[in-house]
Amino acid sequence: MPMRQIVDTHAHICDPVFDDDRSEVLARAGDAGITAIIAVGEDLSDARKNIDLAADHPMLRPAAGLYPTILDGARAAEMHGFIRKERAGLAAVGEVGLDFWIVKEESDKELQKEIFKGFINLARELDLPLNVHSRSAGRHAVALLLECNAAKVQMHAFDGKASAALPALEAGYFFSIPPSVVRSRQKQKLVKKLPLAHLLVESDSPVLGPDPNRRNEPGNVSISIKAISELKNISTQEVMEAVLENTQTLYSNIFRRF
Repeated sequence: MPMRQIVDTHAHICDPVFDDDRSEVLARAGDAGITAIIAVGEDLSDARKNIDLAADHPMLRPAAGLYPTILDGARAAEMHGFIRKERAGLAAVGEVGLDFWIVKEESDKELQKEIFKGFINLARELDLPLNVHSRSAGRHAVALLLECNAAKVQMHAFDGKASAALPALEAGYFFSIPPSVVRSRQKQKLVKKLPLAHLLVESDSPVLGPDPNRRNEPGNVSISIKAISELKNISTQEVMEAVLENTQTLYSNIFRRF
């Protein structure tokens, strides 16, 4: 399937699982028509590695964030300082968010919300998009984003019902679809119900691929596009054009660098 200027909006390309063949993985992504990959991170080490990798691989657009299960205010503050320092070279703040699948205690959930709120406010201040994790916490994450007046938001691999996404749609937020849509009834239902004007594509490499037992790669976003096309009964070209427009809208900061 020919693709032009498609962006993988969420990939952990810094993951050590890619250390042995990262260049080959990125070459395959380029062959699939991927022109940019937003390289998200889970901690300060990832953020630094993403910036270093982007210096060697122009396809990469580094992001910096703190994974929601890291319930450490000092590490969050350190990440704030790093993001402020590196703001000019960052595509997004992410990934950040809420995770109630792992975090169960109410006191921990409240701390998680406070840390997330800090990143929401920082992204607003610096005018950067938010790349948001919300596993088993979709409604809560959306509510907090709205409470903090977040403006530029990508809900990554949203695992909630379409009804939970409605307030986010009204606020102009976007939802990214990973290749695992081919094996997830929840994501298939989400694609059917969400407007094309609010969809992005992502790989979430090295996970959320079409085969749960194989390493996922950025080039597999073509699978996401084909699935959206089939689920919405429209052409792949229409999907690609819409996804490109949506990505340009949310990530105008990286498109200025093409």
